[in-house]
Amino acid sequence: MLIRSIYMFLSTLMLLTALNCFSEIKKEFVIETSKGNLIIEVYPEKAPITVENFLSYVNKGFYNDTIFHRVIDGFMIQGGGFDKNMNQKETDAPIKNEANNGLKNETYTIAMARTSIPDSATSQFFINVGNNSFLDYPGQDGAGYCVFGKVIEGADVV
Repeated sequence: MLIRSIYMFLSTLMLLTALNCFSEIKKEFVIETSKGNLIIEVYPEKAPITVENFLSYVNKGFYNDTIFHRVIDGFMIQGGGFDKNMNQKETDAPIKNEANNGLKNETYTIAMARTSIPDSATSQFFINVGNNSFLDYPGQDGAGYCVFGKVIEGADVV
């Protein structure tokens, strides 16, 4: 598992493309990786600011050629901020934390990464590879981590 995690860290490139082209708000996306594709769905009704932020980055092509740079076995994989040379990408302004939306950091959910400051999320997100209830609102820091989607196909890639 460690070798698989290291491989994902070093070689996973992400490309997000919309699947649901005819709806007003796209809810399903493909993350293309060197290990296979993931299909994710997002929940704009539960996390409107977060989904709008994510879609903004998708529509700009921001996530193209980024990597999952942080992989912790049994916990999560994090991406959306660095290219394959570990150069950090410049982001837009941070958004409001919407962790108090009723969604839980369960296996294969997608949440926003942030610093210790609750309203600091920008482009980085993580996929929970285990049930991480300690990240749910209110969490250990009183804020939690905002879940805004879930992997619906390709969980074996994670």
